[in-house]
Amino acid sequence: KIKKINFSNFILAKMKMAQIFCLCLEDNYLNKVKDLGYIPVGLGKNNFSSGWLRDNQGKNITEKNPYYGEYSFHYWLWKNELKKIPNDTWIGFCTYRRFWQKDNIIIEKNYDFKSSIINEIPKEWYNYDVILGTKMSFEYIRWLKILKYGKMSLIRNPSALIKKGRNIRFQFDMFHGNGLLDQAINLLDENNKKNFKKFVIKETSFNPFNMFVCRSKSILQEYYITVFEWLNKCEKIFGFDLKGYGKIRLYAFLAERFLPYWFHKNTKVKEWPILFHDLND
Repeated sequence: KIKKINFSNFILAKMKMAQIFCLCLEDNYLNKVKDLGYIPVGLGKNNFSSGWLRDNQGKNITEKNPYYGEYSFHYWLWKNELKKIPNDTWIGFCTYRRFWQKDNIIIEKNYDFKSSIINEIPKEWYNYDVILGTKMSFEYIRWLKILKYGKMSLIRNPSALIKKGRNIRFQFDMFHGNGLLDQAINLLDENNKKNFKKFVIKETSFNPFNMFVCRSKSILQEYYITVFEWLNKCEKIFGFDLKGYGKIRLYAFLAERFLPYWFHKNTKVKEWPILFHDLND
């Protein structure tokens, strides 16, 4: 039986009124995550020691983790702990290889990792509701990849012949299945269906990796209600007989495109750089 964790034990003094969850797949990251002052989260069915917060307690969908990725923890947080978090708490997420970078840091070859990531909520965030990672552009998808993965996607998205036409829908079709995003969008309520469809066709970049920091649990609650209702409907069409990297985590990839759309539409967003650093390094 996993010991219940007191979140406050993991928060540095400088991170007061913030809870940053670091999502991991292996037990050996535990001490490194705790040393950063973040809350260590162990995903899925792997064996983890007692120091981890897990997504397999209480109401959970941990059996869906291979398909939902980090959203098995988001579901657990929504159903079990969100209501217990104080109202004026920043709630954020990173992973064992992607972190929120200090904005004014220049990353050099032999940089000091710990001093390069946030250890307090930056003042620049105070006037915003949500922090999302800096956008990733699809305009520079190489032709070699398009020829390898995207021939059918080009037929569906002929505008992708030019860089400015390589939108979110084209990229999703290429790597996760032609037409699947359109099928999923059709399951949304009328308002979101119309606007999200415009978003994936118009936008040639998006805020990636399902990473965000939110200053309001009420906003987070509304997001969770919307996204999990949608993903549940998607399950009835796509199921779980999903194979290959581009398909098996289909629900996480769908949520990854929906997340920036929903937060930009419903909240005041600031973009912020993400630092790639594997804790094994």
